[in-house]
Amino acid sequence: MTISSALDALAPLLGDRLSLRAADRDAHGQSESHFAPTPPDAVAWPRDTEEVSAIVRICADHGCPVIPFGAGTSLEGHTLAPHGGLTLNLTKMNRILCVHAEDRDAVVQPGVTREDLNTHLRDTGLFFPVDPGANASLGGMAATRASGTTTVRYGTMHDNVAALEVVLADGRIIRTGNRAAKSSAGYDLTGLFVGAEGTLGIITELTLRLHGQPQAISSAVCAFRDVPAAVEAATQVTLMGLAVARMEFLDRTCVAVVAAASKTDFADRPHLFVEFHGSETSVAEDAATFAEIARDCGGDDPQVATRPEERTKLWEMRHRAFWSILAHHPGKRAIVTDVCVPVSALAQAIAETQADIAASRVPGPILGHVGDGNFHAALLIDDDSAEDRAAAMALSAQMAERALRLGGTVTGEHGIGMGKLAYMDREHGEGWDVMAQIKRALDPDGLMNPGKMLRQPGG
Repeated sequence: MTISSALDALAPLLGDRLSLRAADRDAHGQSESHFAPTPPDAVAWPRDTEEVSAIVRICADHGCPVIPFGAGTSLEGHTLAPHGGLTLNLTKMNRILCVHAEDRDAVVQPGVTREDLNTHLRDTGLFFPVDPGANASLGGMAATRASGTTTVRYGTMHDNVAALEVVLADGRIIRTGNRAAKSSAGYDLTGLFVGAEGTLGIITELTLRLHGQPQAISSAVCAFRDVPAAVEAATQVTLMGLAVARMEFLDRTCVAVVAAASKTDFADRPHLFVEFHGSETSVAEDAATFAEIARDCGGDDPQVATRPEERTKLWEMRHRAFWSILAHHPGKRAIVTDVCVPVSALAQAIAETQADIAASRVPGPILGHVGDGNFHAALLIDDDSAEDRAAAMALSAQMAERALRLGGTVTGEHGIGMGKLAYMDREHGEGWDVMAQIKRALDPDGLMNPGKMLRQPGG
């Protein structure tokens, strides 16, 4: 039994939804990560859970790896096929199955994107809050335990997925969790699959927790004299319990790029972008308190945006920061990495990272979710320069080692994939071996997204 024999067996089932064309394979063998392209042997587009189950059963019988694929926005090589096999593109499974407004939950297929869902919810008074910036698929967001700009208020995918339907490596279909507000019945299998990066099974349905659309929203941007001042302000906001829904940090380099791209007059200093959700009264009070905190910590008077178009422009600037950075450095490629540390260690982590970047041959603007200690560096390289690549990887390693030393994690939201395997032993110790035992129990032949997250042969 081989990959080739698996594809022969799949052809009658899928027809023209199974492709061996080079163009399709190449499109699924690339990513936004720094890894070289690694295309699969074929790509399939299933329509429903039963079809996913049938595909996985055939692949299991023939020893063919299966790699789930959503919107392809992952940054650590999650969707690449280092061992070949079949990429399962889930974008045709894009139905919103039902919305239970009274219970504040929705049931969706994995190919639904977060923007699709929120457009559908627009008239219900509800919304799905997890916002990683990109219009990622909800299945992919669950698989990587995504978070983003709103995590400080609404939590990560871990907090917003109530239940899952999953196809296991042998083709069995299981349901984890339920629609109740809580449960103490058995192991938390939903939590096990959220963040498993497709290494334990294929997510084919999600039950998501929804939130009420806030009555009032106020956004603001504020410049600070230096990084410690901005981080201190963010810490005080958190300690005082303000209803902050977003609190984003941009360093001087990032601010300059964003200002140039949006033709906005920002001071040449670090900035915080913040947003408050609540009632008209509470939002006004929180915004006023933030202004006092900012001034006490060495910040300017915040520039407040309350009109929807002003807020949209502000957050579009933040979400487009990565693309603005690339446009500002034509011909460069970005190796994007993230770490997360306790908020009390954030100023130190950013300051030391800035010093490392200043001493390196490659530039690296820094931005991040300061409210929860998660920040990113876009390390800009000439893709043809081995020296640039080595320097960027050294910087990424320094960031990861520092995060662990400060009691944090090597990734707050990008995930492990193939990119951060080297740090799993140090971060998890014996726990990493426990993960491998779970993997062997559920996927003894190692066919579910192989080469990701877990200890590799010889590693």
